[in-house]
Amino acid sequence: MELSRAMTDKRAIDRRSLSWRTFVFGFARSRRLNLRRVEDAEVLFLDWHHPWLFFLAVGTMVMSCVDAFMTLQLLQYGMVEANPIMAAILDQSTMAFAASKITMTGTSILILVFLAKTRFLNRVRVGLFLTVIFSSYACLICYEFVSLMGVL
Repeated sequence: MELSRAMTDKRAIDRRSLSWRTFVFGFARSRRLNLRRVEDAEVLFLDWHHPWLFFLAVGTMVMSCVDAFMTLQLLQYGMVEANPIMAAILDQSTMAFAASKITMTGTSILILVFLAKTRFLNRVRVGLFLTVIFSSYACLICYEFVSLMGVL
């Protein structure tokens, strides 16, 4: 009698429900490296991501911070911010510029890493966008470095 009631209580609790425990323990003990069931073939969100995504995400964040610093340096020498949105934020204050740049870049990277295995327009993997953004930032940093050397 007690065993059947315990089994009923256990079945009533859905282990897959979302709670704060899900995020805390899921982050600390990521175990889902592959799909578990055949019917989960469409599930694209795993707990473990390839180390290359980590490299791209951290590298892009670092280059975004370097870009913000170099942009502020170049603005002191008479250069103009090309992005109209960031130029408007820059008119408010440099602190707002740096905070919004880091916030927008970080949020975008989190979304792209989360969706890395999905396909954009059923053609291109979203993880490829991280590689393109990383490469674009590398080119931008080189351009800013050369510009800064030309000004000095």
